[in-house]
Amino acid sequence: MQEGGKVVDYHGCDFFPENWFDIVFVLTTDNTVLYDRLVKRGYTGKKLENNIQCEIFQTLLDEAKSSYDEHIVHKLNSNTPDDMQSNIEQICQWIETYKMNKANG
Repeated sequence: MQEGGKVVDYHGCDFFPENWFDIVFVLTTDNTVLYDRLVKRGYTGKKLENNIQCEIFQTLLDEAKSSYDEHIVHKLNSNTPDDMQSNIEQICQWIETYKMNKANG
């Protein structure tokens, strides 16, 4: 039975065991871009403030780096559609490299 091949999309990592992951991607966004996105989604008040502060202080990136080996944690900017496309390409490339390495033992 082959193990692996799973992708987890979540907004935190404090309760996932380190051995679950071979790589961790943390998407970050410029605060002004994030603010506009969240307002369009209907975020207001404390929820909006908490999300913006979390990004300002890089809370999720720091959490990932403290929860997992820093060498497997990668920060990806996600401000524009071009950034998002580049992120998809980078992640797909990493997956292909990972699969080839696993196949070659």
